[in-house]
Amino acid sequence: MRALLFLILTSLPAVAQVPLCNAPREGMTACFDGRLCRCRYETGGILTGRPDGHRWDCGALRPDCRPAPATLPQLDAPPWPQYIPPPNLFIKPR
Repeated sequence: MRALLFLILTSLPAVAQVPLCNAPREGMTACFDGRLCRCRYETGGILTGRPDGHRWDCGALRPDCRPAPATLPQLDAPPWPQYIPPPNLFIKPR
């Protein structure tokens, strides 16, 4: 029975805990889905249907917080020649 309960509990997906955004934490930043979100106070309104309160700002203009992609190492000299002279072709006018 314990083994079955252990298998059930370990097969459930982990639920990520989102930090609470409230007045004492205003200005705090956190990384959600590769976006650096900021806790700030937002006014509500009739169009949005939300009351006034603190919310995470993860808008499109917020910076990215993912690590930079790895780059390839630079070689001292490329494997091809730096300068290739043009071929000896001459075009004669008619």
